[in-house]
Amino acid sequence: MTETAVEQRRRIMRGCRRWLGGAPAPTPGQRLAQLTEYVGAFERGDMYGDGGPVTALETRVAELLGTEGALFFPTGTMAQQVALRVHGGTVAMHPLFHPEVHERHAYSTLSGLRAVWPTTAPRLPTPDEVAGCEPFDTLMLELPLREAGFLLPTWDELTATVAAARDRGAKVHLDGARLWECTEHLGHGLAEIAALADSVYVSFYKTLGGISGAALAGPADFVAEARAWRHRYGGNLFQQWPAALSGLIGLDTELPRLPEYLAHAKVVARALAGHVTVHPEVPHTHEFQVWLPYPAERVNEAGLALAERTGELLFGGFWDAGTPGWSKTEVTVASWSLEWSAEDVSAAVRGLLAELA
Repeated sequence: MTETAVEQRRRIMRGCRRWLGGAPAPTPGQRLAQLTEYVGAFERGDMYGDGGPVTALETRVAELLGTEGALFFPTGTMAQQVALRVHGGTVAMHPLFHPEVHERHAYSTLSGLRAVWPTTAPRLPTPDEVAGCEPFDTLMLELPLREAGFLLPTWDELTATVAAARDRGAKVHLDGARLWECTEHLGHGLAEIAALADSVYVSFYKTLGGISGAALAGPADFVAEARAWRHRYGGNLFQQWPAALSGLIGLDTELPRLPEYLAHAKVVARALAGHVTVHPEVPHTHEFQVWLPYPAERVNEAGLALAERTGELLFGGFWDAGTPGWSKTEVTVASWSLEWSAEDVSAAVRGLLAELA
């Protein structure tokens, strides 16, 4: 049987001895061993979302975000749709936000909601743009804005943007799938960030490395209404404790390390910047983009050939950057990246460029 491109990448990736921009996902055996280490703390699992690791995770998230409650969801897409449906009306968002790019416009198809765009620039909207936007009922903000390079505003910019929405009588929803990554750049804790909004969505597999799952957090009445809509959307699964338990593990093991990851991401970005285009030049989180002036197919072939020879994978897959002749990828600096010195990074990227020459 012919090996597909995805199978080839997975095989080469697992055969490497170290990775810079992203490591292979844990195997089922590795996941099971991790869950086994933690599961003894619970006498039972959940039943239709009540009890066990699910309730423990909801309580933990509410405490971290300083909200009255939190509600577990099997997917972030479902959580986002429920949040927007509870708030209702017209939503001010960005064409690069997750509901526009990755959710097949479910907010309009399923819920009949309408979106308006305060800006189409590849960044979050400014206070003036929010103030001048056509009428809307809810302002949605994705923190960080992944598609634009994991970009964040400053704290003053963020609070002014929220204030502009409040001045118009609008509610505010945070797409905080990666909210865990935002505290260092914004200079404020999770609870302070969450306090700006009427509702917050967080993910447990993004950043934290869980199996799956998400949560909505907010006031008690919002959580109660979201619970009803979760059931209507088919999200009230019989048991979800393995996913919830992996989320608790991520909060214990990955959340405390994010400042370390961000610090090293800045080291990696500086080392890369002498050879390739890094965006943003100084990362706002431990994730950022790398751009190369070559077609994606060529970069991917060269990167995999180099990884197979050296046992070191510098980047994940590249894709078309939307600029003729250029491709881009996302770099996630985490535990697997920490052993890479600036000199290691520089030498490896020189090797890739030589392969492309």
